[in-house]
Amino acid sequence: MNMNPSNQSDDASGMPSPVVVDIRKLSDEQFAQLGLARLAYIKPVIVNGASGFAIHAADGTPMAVAGDRAVAMAAVVQHEMVPALVH
Repeated sequence: MNMNPSNQSDDASGMPSPVVVDIRKLSDEQFAQLGLARLAYIKPVIVNGASGFAIHAADGTPMAVAGDRAVAMAAVVQHEMVPALVH
C-alpha cells in the first residue's frame, strides 16, 4: 500500500518525507493491508452484574470476555494478535 502522495519528495538524506494519514478515511482494503485481521480491542464491560474485559476484533465482532485485563491481553497475544485497549 503506497500512502505516500506522488508530490512528496525525499529529504536530503534520501529518506521519504513522513506522510500524515487520516485513518478514518482509509478503505477496507487499506485497513486490511495495515493488519486489521491481527488487531483486537479490549474494553471494560459489565456482564451479568460482574466486571470483565471484552475482546473484539478490529471490525467490532465480539470474540470473548475475560475476568481481568491481564487475561484478556494474554488471550489476544496467544492468538497471535495485537491488543489495543479501549477506555
